[in-house]
Amino acid sequence: MTDLSNRAARVISEHRLQRRRLPALAAGLRPPDEVTAYEVQDDLHRLLEAAGMGKVVGHKIGCTTAVMQAFLSIPNPCAGGVFAATVHRSPARIRHDGFLRPGVECEIVVRLHEDLPNERAPFTRDDVSAAVGALMAGMEIVDDRYVDYKSLDTPTLIADDFFDAGCVLGEPVSAWHALDIPALTGVTLINGAELGRGRGADVMGHPFEALAWLANSLARRGHSLCAGEFVFTGSVVETKWVEQGDRVLMRIEQLGEVEAIFE
Repeated sequence: MTDLSNRAARVISEHRLQRRRLPALAAGLRPPDEVTAYEVQDDLHRLLEAAGMGKVVGHKIGCTTAVMQAFLSIPNPCAGGVFAATVHRSPARIRHDGFLRPGVECEIVVRLHEDLPNERAPFTRDDVSAAVGALMAGMEIVDDRYVDYKSLDTPTLIADDFFDAGCVLGEPVSAWHALDIPALTGVTLINGAELGRGRGADVMGHPFEALAWLANSLARRGHSLCAGEFVFTGSVVETKWVEQGDRVLMRIEQLGEVEAIFE
């Protein structure tokens, strides 16, 4: 913990808990690089857990696909935490007014049945695949909680969990080993209309490459992925913003579907 990371985390947590839009951080609070950004994120997690959001029980990886890198103009993956209080099971009913501007992303989700301890890094795709217990269809809920996210620097977005605001999880599929994961197609539908589709291969060639990236990124920070945690590997469809009353359905071929109504 540094003075900068602690002070920046307090500003971010206050805006997030009070549901106020976050402006660009003052120069003395803005993390200068991604290493510092993750230090701020660690401090933010401690503050949000203490405020009642529960423990970080999962992880999200953003910008693992070309469509999302183009959407956000960020060329590399970025990670954030998912808190226990924000996890929903499908079908879910979610209050639209619990967010500033909610959006949804269609993702292949991994649940781990073994630890990936940081002392074993660096990890390869084969290394992390042995720790995968199940795959799921998942809907990441993101929130545009910023005055103007397009003007914010990447380290600030990372510090604030890279838009993460929760998720909806589908049923776990433990018999995934025979699946051609890169070929799996994901589809986003809102109010019955298809708004986009993509494939598992869009996620760094294979979603387990994203999982290996996360395991190695956490290891460099002294953290480990743990059995029981889940990982959203990255959206195969560009973020779709939702309105009050929208019914969202996301379907991943051979992994099932997740549904949420934003009341």
